[in-house]
Amino acid sequence: MALHDCAHTFEELAITVLPALMAKMQSALADPRQMEAFAQPGAGVKALLNEFELTQDFPGCYVLQENGKPIYVGISRGVIGRLRQHVFGKTHFDASLAFRIAMKKHPDETVAKLTRSDAMLNPLFGTSFAEAQAYLRSLQVAYVAIENPLELYLFEPYCALKLDTHQWNSFRTH
Repeated sequence: MALHDCAHTFEELAITVLPALMAKMQSALADPRQMEAFAQPGAGVKALLNEFELTQDFPGCYVLQENGKPIYVGISRGVIGRLRQHVFGKTHFDASLAFRIAMKKHPDETVAKLTRSDAMLNPLFGTSFAEAQAYLRSLQVAYVAIENPLELYLFEPYCALKLDTHQWNSFRTH
């Protein structure tokens, strides 16, 4: 029985499928979108899909770039919606990446000892969170659609390692 309905063997994934997806990602990285496009007030996912000439949101992998350098790799079952959440989300659930970046500014302070929900209510942290989202809006993004869940799950670390993003530690403190 195929795992996650993936029709490929491990060898096919390792030798053919993942490198082919990486080639698509490299092509997308050569012509990225601005993350600012996902932060338009009043423009929800449907409006973004229309703007990008897409019929529906899609599962896939995305790479955030700063000045052409890949710095973060993520996956989602709805890439357009997820990118919008990163730059427009208001909670630590929606904008978890902005939350993590903001929390790096408060490693030894009282804020770091709060729950995630309480941190979001803290005015000092709120400023850092807004700055983190502004930083994310300044980045570029490239993405590729990946329908099969197993291919998607395997591609995220493959892509992060190939691009050397060190995704959990690469964000500078602003």
